[in-house]
Amino acid sequence: MKNEIGQASTKILIAILVILIIVAGGILGYKMIQDKENEPIAVSGEEDEIEQTEKKTPKIFQGSDRPIAVMIDNHNEAWPQAGLQKAYLVYEMIVEGGETRLMALFKGADLEKIGPVRSARHYFLDYVMENDAIYTHFGESPQADSDIKKYGIDEIDGIAEDGTTFWRVKDKASPHNAVTSTEKLLESAKSKKYKMTSREDSVLNYVTEEVNLEEGQEAASVTIPHSQLQTVTYEYDEENQVYERQARGKEQVDWDTKKTITTKNIIITFCDNYDLADTENKGRQGLKNIGTFEGYYITNGKAIKIKCIKNARDEQTKYQDLQGNEIEVNDGNTFVHICPTDSKVTLE
Repeated sequence: MKNEIGQASTKILIAILVILIIVAGGILGYKMIQDKENEPIAVSGEEDEIEQTEKKTPKIFQGSDRPIAVMIDNHNEAWPQAGLQKAYLVYEMIVEGGETRLMALFKGADLEKIGPVRSARHYFLDYVMENDAIYTHFGESPQADSDIKKYGIDEIDGIAEDGTTFWRVKDKASPHNAVTSTEKLLESAKSKKYKMTSREDSVLNYVTEEVNLEEGQEAASVTIPHSQLQTVTYEYDEENQVYERQARGKEQVDWDTKKTITTKNIIITFCDNYDLADTENKGRQGLKNIGTFEGYYITNGKAIKIKCIKNARDEQTKYQDLQGNEIEVNDGNTFVHICPTDSKVTLE
């Protein structure tokens, strides 16, 4: 009798344990389903696409740092200059007396010396605005002063600074010896409460796959006369796939490293400059740069003809091939030359 009772109790206990196991399993299964439902739904191939996008992001224009544009002295007494090789984009345009001036754009760079820094000219502002840049200069023309105020340009003017943002070096004579650094410029910009990031797209359509312009004309040697005084030449270094820069027959080198200045891309825009009716009679220039202009895109030893379209001073320039397609630009630094329509540019 006792054995029968014991056996019955064991069966009841086993049944209870089975029921508990089933209930626990049900609760666990329900929780797993709920967790699965609450997970973000992944679109097929989304992870691969994100990974590929990150890999294909051009290196030359990475990050959200706002560009800084610096006016660089290009008088022969200012040579060599500091910082040009680290600029992702450099504009060269005519100023008074047949000289040219450079405007170098930096993004996320860390440079202890940039310069020599010179004064602003009003038509450079068009390229400051289209790059959403902070404009750095040392003094300004009356027209530049007026337009900086008119367009609300975020500027850092060496003449108006406290004496720490810019300094003069002893190995060059004034006015060709004012220099600055990215650290000092960022400190000044923050103190002025300028926005420090930018969401603007690059003016140039950079791509990571190599652009070779196979249908283009030969351009192993490029000569760009801005004026009777200033002629720039580039010689293609096939091994390193860059162009080495010369000006007025002299190799252009970095101030500190003494290495030759090179560029991956060259863009030429043909549009005319003219004498301003300036009461100071200093021969200052204006620029007819609104409209559609002919030009060249040059890279990897080849060149194609392009159209350069700028519809307003504060709008980005569009660079298109002759069929109206936006050109693809190699992932590397670029020199943009804006020179007169009658300039005898030669490509060999």
